[in-house]
Amino acid sequence: MSFELSIRHRVGERSLTLDTRSDARITGIVGPSGAGKTSVLNCVAGLARPAEGRIVVDGVTLFDRANRIDLPPEHRRAGYVFQDNRLFPHLRVGANLSYGERLTDPAERWIGHDEVLDFLGIGHLVQRWPATLSGGEARRVAIGRALLAAPRFLLLDEPLTSLDAARREEILRVIERIRDELAIPMILVSHSRDEIDRLTGTLITIG
Repeated sequence: MSFELSIRHRVGERSLTLDTRSDARITGIVGPSGAGKTSVLNCVAGLARPAEGRIVVDGVTLFDRANRIDLPPEHRRAGYVFQDNRLFPHLRVGANLSYGERLTDPAERWIGHDEVLDFLGIGHLVQRWPATLSGGEARRVAIGRALLAAPRFLLLDEPLTSLDAARREEILRVIERIRDELAIPMILVSHSRDEIDRLTGTLITIG
């Protein structure tokens, strides 16, 4: 369970250089706005291409500029929970969750639909429209959709932003359960040092 990130990537007018390895279940990334935290997640997910470097997750090389390796996003099997959730507004919660399942070969699935509903406590939401969900409910659905894609690792971009204290604690506990019970490696971007200290085992500071 490891991330090896050795990349150089352009972020606006500056160059981001990162060279680190983490064996923690959750690796945290902190830094000021505009420093490139989300850009790192996009490089790992395959949504952005570093200028130079190498990205390896659990021994699988996702990107290696020198050896011309650049796996497309659909072959990297990243579960990406975006800061704005990105739920499909025209699909009910159940259909949003099913979309995650359809992204993955059945032979690669390691968690089932009902298991995710139970694990996240979202079974009662399946007939709801995204617009009717609270911030915490929408975040749990977004996490559920990512898990149902049977990811090899999770990328969490500010998963606690814009939540009130109660919902924030709720999602903190969800992430802790994923860390402790599902044992899937994660990278967590956050502005909060308290969140990072509580959740992560390795810290990367950018900017």
